[in-house]
Amino acid sequence: MLYSDKAPEPVGAYPHAKKVGNLLFLSGVGPRKKGSKEIPGVTLDAEGNIAAYNIEEQCHAVFENVRLILEASGSRWENLVDITVFLTNMKDDFATFNKIYATYFKANQPCRTTVEVNALPTPIAIELKCIATLE
Repeated sequence: MLYSDKAPEPVGAYPHAKKVGNLLFLSGVGPRKKGSKEIPGVTLDAEGNIAAYNIEEQCHAVFENVRLILEASGSRWENLVDITVFLTNMKDDFATFNKIYATYFKANQPCRTTVEVNALPTPIAIELKCIATLE
């Protein structure tokens, strides 16, 4: 089991990643900031519900968190082979996500599945589940 000291802490009893053979499996990664409950691009109301969010900011933050976990685990961005994307609002966010995603994956294009979910464990609009190879 692997943990990154730079990525946000898991919100449950699971590691950031796990090595199996020459593969690295990342647990679901969101856009939260390490050491706080801050979520880039999210405004919460008094009850802790999402009042407004910026999917662009969340996309950049989640990609950065994935990169931090990959590097801490002995892999790298270019080694990603499969990504499952969970969006809470496919209708409004998919085009923006897809545009940003394309800027991060010019040379390496992993397989990808994108699904809409009703909610995620914290007040976020995106989460990634990734598989990468190890060096």
